Amino acid sequence: MAMISVNNLTRKFGDIVAVNNLNFEINKGELFGFIGPDGAGKTTLFRILATLLIPDEGEARVINLDTVSDYKKLRKHLGYMPGRFSLYSDLSVEENLNFFASIFGSSIEENYDTIKDIYEAIEPFKKRRAGKLSGGMKQKLALSCALIHSPEVLLLDEPTTGVDAVSRREFWDTLNRLKSQGLTIVVSTPYMDEAKRCDRVALMQKGSIMGIDTPENVTKMKNKTVFGVRGEPRYEVIKTLRKYPHAESVYAFGEYLHYTDEREDVDIQEIRMYLLDHGFNGVEVKAISPTIEDAFMALMEKHDE
Repeated sequence: MAMISVNNLTRKFGDIVAVNNLNFEINKGELFGFIGPDGAGKTTLFRILATLLIPDEGEARVINLDTVSDYKKLRKHLGYMPGRFSLYSDLSVEENLNFFASIFGSSIEENYDTIKDIYEAIEPFKKRRAGKLSGGMKQKLALSCALIHSPEVLLLDEPTTGVDAVSRREFWDTLNRLKSQGLTIVVSTPYMDEAKRCDRVALMQKGSIMGIDTPENVTKMKNKTVFGVRGEPRYEVIKTLRKYPHAESVYAFGEYLHYTDEREDVDIQEIRMYLLDHGFNGVEVKAISPTIEDAFMALMEKHDE
């Protein structure tokens, strides 16, 4: 069953096409991720789904309700957490929760089971002003406020941006627990490693969707061998390797550079000797398993072409 259905959706800001003719469906109980860099159109899409923006063309339906004509009815069933902290900094944790619960004619007690796992972490600070909380605690409070009316669909726009690694991991563990309870969750993120936690992902670039599939199948979209390359100084290695006659792509990912060759059969030693001949130290070249980042880069190059 499709919980969210989007057809030919387009939204422009002057001459800028923020969302370009999108078509997709998200199933009930799915944890679905939109992955892409800043400016890809993720926030504009989420604001349309949250009934905060009207599309120029096409339509979006959530729980079979139109985001434009049925927005009043739909908002009762939606939980929305924007990318920036948008709660009231001068109100306490408890006051923020009570305020958002009252908007939906509810209370903390009435929906305590929905937010229990999250709220227990911030309850000791319930009298503290929201603006004085740490980044991770602000994130938990914002999520609790988005869930305070027990919505059927949860929209999270880059919820882990600016949050430490431990809080990011805890947040995704929380999302998996919510998913196990039957909640449909749609999340956007610029972090490719978070894509692995989703059931399916959509790769976005310049307002368009380049592909939708499971994280495992997205990785398979990179059909060429990827080589991990190391050498010092790193930045000079990147520049030199990009000038290699058979280089197709060179990107920095973690401790290795990820290199792909335009040829089918590649001699690793030939690449290694090329770098050694240019005077680099600590040169290492090996075949590695492609990542979602590699698939994204390959699709982005194809999309730009």
